[in-house]
Amino acid sequence: MKLQNYGTVFVTVCDSDKEEALPLIRRFYNLGFNIEATAGTAAFLKANGIRTRVLKKISDGSDDIPNAIRQGHIAYIVNTGDIAHSGGSTDGVMIRKIATENNITTFTALDTVAVLIDVLEETTLCVSTIDN
Repeated sequence: MKLQNYGTVFVTVCDSDKEEALPLIRRFYNLGFNIEATAGTAAFLKANGIRTRVLKKISDGSDDIPNAIRQGHIAYIVNTGDIAHSGGSTDGVMIRKIATENNITTFTALDTVAVLIDVLEETTLCVSTIDN
């Protein structure tokens, strides 16, 4: 896994994970990462004060997500899904496959995302003024 201190985080999480994911995505945002998400996740993040760019779902016939991954615009992917809802899992499988083919770090569990952000917060340089 390559550690990146900047760039874009693509987020698509199931409804049952949105509340738990929110503080994690806010931490990415506060570190200066751009946030991109599918429509439902983006609406939730925007409603909670996180500027988010929408990428259309693969299942809606869009190449937005695969193109963003293949073009190297994505630093990390946070992708959780309801296993019980197989209709929604097709996008997740395709996203993870394309991410793996393009060496993009992908998280499917939010506890692992929290560990990554802890590391990023420890290693990210902050610029401040020196008062005499």
